[in-house]
Amino acid sequence: MSAAQPLPCHIESVPSFGPAPRRTTRQVHIGGVAVGGDAPVVVQSMTNTDTADVASTVKQVAELWRAGSELVRVTVNNPESAAAVPRIVEKLAMMGVEVPIIGDFHYNGHQLLAGEPACAQALAKYRINPGNVGFGKKRDTQFAQLIEFAIQYGKPVRIGANWGSLDQALATRLMDENHLRAEPWEAARVLREALIRSALDSAERAVELGLPAERIVLSCKVSGVQELIAVYRDLAQRSDFALHLGLTEAGIGSKGIVASSAALSVLLQEGIGDTIRISLTPEPGAPRTQEVVVAQELLQTMGLRAFTPMVTACPGCGRTTSEFFQELAKVVQEHVRAKMPEWKITHPGAENLTLAVMGCVVNGPGESRHADIGISLPGTGEAPAAPVFVDGEKSVTLRGENIAHEFVALIDGYVERRYGRAATAI
Repeated sequence: MSAAQPLPCHIESVPSFGPAPRRTTRQVHIGGVAVGGDAPVVVQSMTNTDTADVASTVKQVAELWRAGSELVRVTVNNPESAAAVPRIVEKLAMMGVEVPIIGDFHYNGHQLLAGEPACAQALAKYRINPGNVGFGKKRDTQFAQLIEFAIQYGKPVRIGANWGSLDQALATRLMDENHLRAEPWEAARVLREALIRSALDSAERAVELGLPAERIVLSCKVSGVQELIAVYRDLAQRSDFALHLGLTEAGIGSKGIVASSAALSVLLQEGIGDTIRISLTPEPGAPRTQEVVVAQELLQTMGLRAFTPMVTACPGCGRTTSEFFQELAKVVQEHVRAKMPEWKITHPGAENLTLAVMGCVVNGPGESRHADIGISLPGTGEAPAAPVFVDGEKSVTLRGENIAHEFVALIDGYVERRYGRAATAI
């Protein structure tokens, strides 16, 4: 028997670590927020209140902003909601909530902006859906009116095509053209092309009307993971407009989170996308802010941005029959997320902190050493002691009933020493 031959090792074929460099796009300024170019990927969200209900909408926008949403979109679908927008923007400013508000228009946006000039001025951006901006001969006229308002008031525009409201006239024309091909495309490919053409043709028309390309964001949303990836890969190759990513109607709970993460992570890894929204259906009683948290965690776990200290936690096994490490992980996660709005101002850089809450001796000490601060709790049958590691070195061992309180205090002290004003001044 011949000796086993070593497997070939082609180092040059190993992909580089980390996401691909962002693809060059035009940079769009929305209020004080830059989208595209070399700006970080921006998190946005949308209210689900009746916009005409000023108090409820202001409350939800403020909650989304405090959770980390950097842009917030509101529905503007009738005269009452259009009239409410300036008051919403004013009240938010009085509260110190400095977040650009985007108006979402369908069907009658041209009439609403004409009837409420104050709304047109107060909004930071207009979202236009080319599939339902108008129908028949009115479509081009009403689209042009919206673009003219954007030019008049100096506003950027998102031209957002959507699978569920595709321009049927365009889709029909492309289907007819497809029948004439020597090798016709599959119907799904024709519909993807219709979606992309709807966005690109509308953007080209907006530029012809006088809207600078640097004030245009494009999106082509679908509800299927593979379809979304295919659409945006094609869209990114065919344009250099800033791109908004989102899986439309993603779903409720874990399904919506998993589907959105699966689609967006592939595109972001390839350098595609400048702003994202996670379109979750809220579970009954769940806060609207969940979609913001998911978007932030997606970007942070991919290494694209940092928003709040990340907690590595043990999943548990037969060695960890106690639920204490689970409870501690939850306490720590909630504590640092609650403190982050304050730390963002007083302790810049704290969002990069890494924490570990581990449940037994197997991986606990090693994983804790990898974190800035980590704790290795005793597993089943282990000695009732919890060593804490700071910057890779064992610092102290905690015992007794106050481990959670003492560990949180150690985290706060570490943040003060490393990220406090006195530390950053050295």
